[in-house]
Amino acid sequence: MTNDEVSQPGQSDAGQKTEGRRTVLAVGWASFFGGVSQDIVIPILPLYLTQVLGLDKALIGFAEGLVTAASSGFKIIAGRLSDRLPFQRPLVAAGYSLSMVGRLGLVFASGPLAVFALRFTDGIGKGVKDPPKDVLVANAAEATTRGRSFGIARMLDTFGSALGPLVLSGLLFIFVQNHVAPGDCYRWLLVLSACVLVVTIAIVQFGIREKRRTVSRGAAAAPEPLARQFYVFITLAGLFAIANSSDAFLILRAQNLGLGIIAIPLAYAVLNIIYGTLALPAGILSDRVGRIPLITAGWTLYAVCYLGFALADSAWQVWPLFALYGVFYAVTEGVSKALIADTVGREVRGRAYGVYNMVVGVAALPAGLIAGLLWDGVSSRAPFFFSAALALTAVVLMIAFRHQLTPRAQRSSIAGQLP
Repeated sequence: MTNDEVSQPGQSDAGQKTEGRRTVLAVGWASFFGGVSQDIVIPILPLYLTQVLGLDKALIGFAEGLVTAASSGFKIIAGRLSDRLPFQRPLVAAGYSLSMVGRLGLVFASGPLAVFALRFTDGIGKGVKDPPKDVLVANAAEATTRGRSFGIARMLDTFGSALGPLVLSGLLFIFVQNHVAPGDCYRWLLVLSACVLVVTIAIVQFGIREKRRTVSRGAAAAPEPLARQFYVFITLAGLFAIANSSDAFLILRAQNLGLGIIAIPLAYAVLNIIYGTLALPAGILSDRVGRIPLITAGWTLYAVCYLGFALADSAWQVWPLFALYGVFYAVTEGVSKALIADTVGREVRGRAYGVYNMVVGVAALPAGLIAGLLWDGVSSRAPFFFSAALALTAVVLMIAFRHQLTPRAQRSSIAGQLP
């Protein structure tokens, strides 16, 4: 049990619980509109980069890996700042603002270098906003309901990501009916994506209520060490991240299997609807049975899903595979962040989330490059076979190290709750 979880006078009174729920919901709704913005763009971005700007698969893999790698580097910076600044909100607003610039700038991009720079800017934005958002949720939640709180935040985020592709499909249908050129369609969608982020920034500025934290200068000079369980987990998560290449390759594979341009965003919406629907139940379940069993099950589902994409030979198979992919996200994303909060103290959570996201993000660069090179150099099935095999390796290691990953206090608590 981390130091912040020791009962303090007044810690569980009704007022603090209400304030905590309000914080979680405000972060969730900001993430909702952020998800709408992101997923208006994600399903069509690979098509824009290939069909309009003429990038090949390896360059797309590099560009998308660059986003995650840039995001990761700045997450560790933002994480450290989160631990040292009295407020989290300015960092969150700055991150969303950078992402808005990165997406709007793609409207005017004309070559690979411009794409790389703008995707890098978007990645910086993602990196800057994510650790302070996670800290806001982790600090607002009680230890016994932390999985539930992250589940609520992930649910709202993901429902936004489900709405985005539905809006996208409707707009694409209108554009096609009116014979709008593909390049113009994609550019208008990029503008819309940037505009939606204005709503997100407004929610961050006016919806999140945050009390000034007292920052210990001594703690900043000699920071608390992170727990051994944390380092074991991020090592395994980094290995899995090399298997987890950009979702852009799922979209390209769907197109490769014959799914139409309007249907692709709908399939992506199915993924996010399932993800959003199951995120909260998965978080609640992790409060009862522990984080490790759910993460292990999720990584196994990922391997099965990618094996399915490798073996698929017709468009209809994309739909159940995207649905299964949504289950994978639901049982791993919020639960992983709750696990980190279980293993580290309140004063170093920003740093812990920054380190975790940096490791996962840096791994995304080789993951994207490997997937792109396998696609161009071997076949469209090869990246999925590779990812499935490496994910199963991570599952085996997770099972082997499961006792070292679960904090002793948490194991005792779970054992006491089970019938």
